Amino acid sequence: MDQMYLTIASMGKPVIAMVHGYAVANGAGLVAAADFAIMAGDAKLGTTAINVGLLCTGPIIPMSYGLGKKKILEMLLSGDMIDAKEAERLGLVNKVVQAEKLEEETLAFAQKLISKSPLAVQIGKNFYYQMIDMPFHQRFALNREIMTRLCTTEDAQEGVKAFIEKRQPVWKGK
Repeated sequence: MDQMYLTIASMGKPVIAMVHGYAVANGAGLVAAADFAIMAGDAKLGTTAINVGLLCTGPIIPMSYGLGKKKILEMLLSGDMIDAKEAERLGLVNKVVQAEKLEEETLAFAQKLISKSPLAVQIGKNFYYQMIDMPFHQRFALNREIMTRLCTTEDAQEGVKAFIEKRQPVWKGK
């Protein structure tokens, strides 16, 4: 079950979770592991395995990057569910929308990402997962390396040119 968390982190394209109903146990972990999450206002999320004598240790791992110790332990050990607004407040989801608008809003967000340079998006996601566990100063060394490489790409040159010419860029992914 842990492989899905590692797979999401290693994918070149962003993963967007569209959450409705109940996201519990590994479902909650999947929401936390996704790069982005849009959640219906009536949905619930919880690490509930403790209620049956187990633990949601796998799902807690991606949650631990955004939550403090007390909230992580509460979620791991209480089995309580949280509503969509609380999930948004905690940073577990990007946006809460009306259930009937969930698919439309999620696809609109995906379209926003698709309109960006696919190379920059891929490099940006890769940068995040590389730097998140690095010490503070090493993050800047990685930043310099990534930005130097990115500035020499065709997409970066096209993006600047399109900005100057006041037109939409035509991305090549190179």
